[in-house]
Amino acid sequence: ENLVVVARDDGSSDATPELLMGFAIGYTEHIHVVKADGNNLGASGSFSFLVNYVLKHKDRLGLGPAYMAFCDQDDIWECRKLSLTMAAMLKAESEQPGKPVLVHSDLEVVDETSQPIAESLARFQGLETQRNSFPNMAISNLVTGCTALINEALANRAMPVSEQAIMHDWWLALVASAFGRVVYLDQPLVHYRQHGSNTIGAKEFIQPEPSSLSFWRRVLGRKVNEHLLEVAVQAGAFLRRYRNELTFRDRVALRLCSGMKVQIGIVQRLFYRLARRF
Repeated sequence: ENLVVVARDDGSSDATPELLMGFAIGYTEHIHVVKADGNNLGASGSFSFLVNYVLKHKDRLGLGPAYMAFCDQDDIWECRKLSLTMAAMLKAESEQPGKPVLVHSDLEVVDETSQPIAESLARFQGLETQRNSFPNMAISNLVTGCTALINEALANRAMPVSEQAIMHDWWLALVASAFGRVVYLDQPLVHYRQHGSNTIGAKEFIQPEPSSLSFWRRVLGRKVNEHLLEVAVQAGAFLRRYRNELTFRDRVALRLCSGMKVQIGIVQRLFYRLARRF
């Protein structure tokens, strides 16, 4: 019960602001609604705004140390989500006092009516959750934002989220893995609802066969992968901001990722392979 919900409407055109205010009036001690500005910042921009808002208004919100969990869309939290992630957070902080920490978990994939699709999002998408070192995190995000809990040290170190970040949760994961710790709980604490309106949906991972024609087309083709271009831009932004604080190994990893901005598909994939094996 020791929590406060800080909510912001991201420029919706329906009755969301009125619904939020209704909740705030009914639960004045626990729900705080940011004054509507009508702007649509998108998921990453809106969460960055909210994290900064919490840091700036800690006293007004009645917070001591600020721990922040991200909640959006229509995903369903398990009842013990906050208690389990906070327990993991406090354990990590006791082992590494003052360090940035991000705790996240697995999810269960369900349909629009909450019927199970997959027991584990990590296995469904083929995520290698053990590959959470900074060089690995630079090329592949393992953190699903609606499962994440961050501490104040991470918030202060990561803000503001770069406009060139692919998503706020990936940027926070990069900062935590570079300067602190990322803790993964191998149990689904969120029901991830998969439906036609998802901004980012869960897609099942199918391992390509090396003998297949499509596999060799991807490896040898000249077509540029747009996602890898975004990864390269994000890596470059991270390197520019934190260059003097990073280890030599982490700087090299980011330079390899930045190399993926090349406009020749086969060369781009070469940089990807080098970065993944770094």
